[in-house]
Amino acid sequence: MQLTLRYFASLREALGLSHEQIAAAGTPANVHDVLVLLRQRGGAWAETLADGNAFRVAVDQRMGTLASPVHPGAEVAFFPPVTGG
Repeated sequence: MQLTLRYFASLREALGLSHEQIAAAGTPANVHDVLVLLRQRGGAWAETLADGNAFRVAVDQRMGTLASPVHPGAEVAFFPPVTGG
């Protein structure tokens, strides 16, 4: 399954890239499955995207959760929580 992944703000800095396209082996059903694949890379990926770290997700430019489904060609974005002031 081909997915476009986007990383914003501090996540982009920690991971060293703003976007990528991946061909996920198997069929990730949801955002959680995508995160599992990314964490398997180890290093900064496992640390930055670890359970308990605060970040938000969007699928196809719509706010989502870890349970949000993904489909072939989906765009999945990861970004830190935003505060205003």
